[in-house]
Amino acid sequence: MERTPRGVDPHEPRSARVFDYLLGGKDNYEVDRALAHRILAVAPETKSLAWFSRNFLLHAVRLAAATGVRQFIDLGSGIPTSPNVHEVAHETHPAARVAYVDHDPVVFVHCNALMGNHPGVSALHADVRDPGELLARLESESGIDFTEPVAVTMVGVLHFVMDEEHPAELVARYRDALAPGSYLAFTHGADISHPEIIERTSKDAMNTSSQVKYRSLDEVTSFLDGFENLEPGVVPLQQWLADDLPDTQLVLYGAVGRKT
Repeated sequence: MERTPRGVDPHEPRSARVFDYLLGGKDNYEVDRALAHRILAVAPETKSLAWFSRNFLLHAVRLAAATGVRQFIDLGSGIPTSPNVHEVAHETHPAARVAYVDHDPVVFVHCNALMGNHPGVSALHADVRDPGELLARLESESGIDFTEPVAVTMVGVLHFVMDEEHPAELVARYRDALAPGSYLAFTHGADISHPEIIERTSKDAMNTSSQVKYRSLDEVTSFLDGFENLEPGVVPLQQWLADDLPDTQLVLYGAVGRKT
């Protein structure tokens, strides 16, 4: 089944718009808000988890920038929320090059409008599941130099890649394109999440571009093959941020790897 968005469809929930709503944004439709409320009815703390996820992304960008990385690719970037990757990267490296990539046309419109006034920052409308085409476009259109270290973020992306789309092989294609010293940071829905959340989100998103696959710790850890698995490892993403953040019924693993 073709799972690439066909355009702006206000009758089908999209992950980027649901996430935008959970973050307090306004770029969403009633169908997105309805799905968000069905999740919140089971796990009202999911709004906090959305902010944890956002902070994890920014933490990973700061971590890579602190080691000298000056190129950033945000795969599945979602609707822009400030501070965004380029803002955080530019705190350390004002000339850092940043590419935002998403296959949702709504996201692309917002990103493209926002990035027009930022030299070295670009937005691509592309599918992360097609790394051959995307890697070429990142070089030719976004000026990414893959002979130098790059930080790649895939926050809230891989659990939308179904098993038959071979997520581990997909990550490996990006890994193989990266120079030593590059970083990969991602989050992933965990199969230890509350069963009702898994059932509800899986049913609501069935056969849409937002279909979800929750995976085990071992499966998620395997995506880091070829990377140094940085501490604290593949853990609920709150553990990457602070010691006193509450557990959530929807569990997202966070992980950061460094290519040596």
